[in-house]
Amino acid sequence: MPQPLFAGLIVDENDQVVETAMVGSEPMYVVNDAGFRRHIPAEYVDRQVLNFLKEQISGHEDLLSEQTAKMLGQEDIFSKAILEKQFRNIDQQFEQLLKTGIPEEGRAYMGMMGFRIVINFHGDVVRIDQPGIISDEDDMGE
Repeated sequence: MPQPLFAGLIVDENDQVVETAMVGSEPMYVVNDAGFRRHIPAEYVDRQVLNFLKEQISGHEDLLSEQTAKMLGQEDIFSKAILEKQFRNIDQQFEQLLKTGIPEEGRAYMGMMGFRIVINFHGDVVRIDQPGIISDEDDMGE
């Protein structure tokens, strides 16, 4: 059963942690709007975040694959080529991620590193805080 990808990493515009719930078999993020609990389909929010990350990756696949190979200690040309192909096919990777989810340990690590998503009461992503990323914009450019 799918789970919200970024559970525990999302806050509302008032800096309140957004809860998660299931409505039938559909995962939801639950935003407390002055006592009214707004249920937002998790996939709606998760896809906005994944699209933002895809934009960050796009055009930098070669550099990312080189740096990833270096971090993994696999700096040979074949490893770099495999990694670059994975970055270029990031849509497929994200679809798989939506099905399998991010392990709780992974989300906890992301949170400790300062990764945070701010959404409004409608589930629109207002801002994504990423550690170590310098941005010219405060929002996602929307």
